[in-house]
Parts: sequence; C-alpha cells; structure tokens
Amino acid sequence: MPSATPDHLFPSTAAILADRLGAHRAAAYDLLAACSGFVYGLAQAAAMIESGLARHVLVVGAEVLSRMVDPTDRSTCILFGDGAGAALITAGDPGEIEGFRGFDLGADGSGGKDLIIPAGGGRMPLARASTPAEGFIKMNGGEVFRFATRIMVESARRLLESLEMGFDDIDLVVAHQANSRIIDAAAGRLGIPEDKLFNNLEHYGNTSSASIPLALAEAAAAGRLRPGDRVMMVGFGAGLTWGSTVASYEPVGVTA
Repeated sequence: MPSATPDHLFPSTAAILADRLGAHRAAAYDLLAACSGFVYGLAQAAAMIESGLARHVLVVGAEVLSRMVDPTDRSTCILFGDGAGAALITAGDPGEIEGFRGFDLGADGSGGKDLIIPAGGGRMPLARASTPAEGFIKMNGGEVFRFATRIMVESARRLLESLEMGFDDIDLVVAHQANSRIIDAAAGRLGIPEDKLFNNLEHYGNTSSASIPLALAEAAAAGRLRPGDRVMMVGFGAGLTWGSTVASYEPVGVTA
C-alpha cells in the first residue's frame, strides 16, 4: 500500500485495510516512496505476479496530506490534498494481453532535504521536536520544480527508448498531479499533444501516491481510457524518487 501518510509507523495501514476487506491470508505492507509510490507499487505487483509469488495484487494509494501541512505555510498548505485510489493487478494470458511493458524507477537521496517532514520518524520523534512545525511538510519549491521537470522528461524518454516505442504508440499519459506548470513544461519538452494528457489537479490538489490512480479512474469514467489502450504513468516526488511505466489497460472481464 503506497502511502506517505500511514495511520501508524506500525502496524501497517495495509494490514488494517486487508483485515477490513476480509483478506486474512493476504500479505500486506506499506510502501513509502511518496508521490512515486503508486508506480513503485505497480512495479512490485507486476514482479510478484511474473515470478509466480502472487496471482492478484491490490495496489492502493491513500493519503491524508491535509494533516501534514502547516496552515500558516502558504508554500505547502494550498498545494496538498487528501485522496485514495486503487488498482487490481492480476495474472493474465501473455498471449492475449500486453500487460506492463516495462518500468523505469530511481531515486536520488541527495535531494531528500528539498521535500521532507523533519520529525515523526526514528531520527526525530515528534515528542522530541523543537516545535510542532517540525512535523509538517517542508519544501524547497524551486529545487523540486527543477527536479520534476527534468526527471519526468528523462524517465519517460529512457523507458520509451528501452521499449523501442514513441509517443505515437501511447494513447494516454497520466502524470503525478503535483503542479500544472510541471506537467505542462515536461509535456512541451516531450512533444506530448494535449489530447493525450489527462489532468485533474484542479479538483484535488497534490494527493501524492493517490493522484495517479484517481486520475486513471476519472479518465476511464470520462471515456478517455478504454480497454486495450496503452497508458504511460509517470510519478516523481520526495526521496527524491521517480518512476514511469507503460501498460495496456485491461479491465478484468472487459474486452476491447
């Protein structure tokens, strides 16, 4: 379960959710890769299924970022929102579906200081923080913007080159909904036409690991994502982390 705002350090929110779903034999764990978490979760799901370790994996991105922002800090409190979304990844016949074509994942911990919640972990428990504000999101907006616009372009290009594909082969691009300027700048450099982008940032703000599954659900409901379509997903965020993937959208029980 990708989440940057789990209910507790332990037990995992995934274990609590699995109990509520009645999935008492399922393995369940939280995954912390911030806004890249959903793509990281998809990569783990695909690897587990391809290895035979699992046949069905539920990837849930869920966030309550409104609890993690300082209401007096206008550089963060107006940006982040709450939300949740999920995707079921299940084994299929390789001869009949494309599934996931590939992944590009990475992290650069040297930029960790640019997007961080200083207190609340083992290094600085909240009870030992010098001020309550240490438990809120701190962001160097300029550095994060430069990182995001660069890494979106690099990761997308690297993945497509490895797959010997181009944007003509992609039906829809769904990026992490962090900032419209970031998405527009990266799309411009990549030459992605507007009709191949799906954005819903104006409705929810930045919901971290929940933003891509929320956008996928709304795109499908709006008829922008149809069975058999190839969708590129690109995430980037605290860590600093990034991840992109290309997959064929194959709803269970639905044929194109």
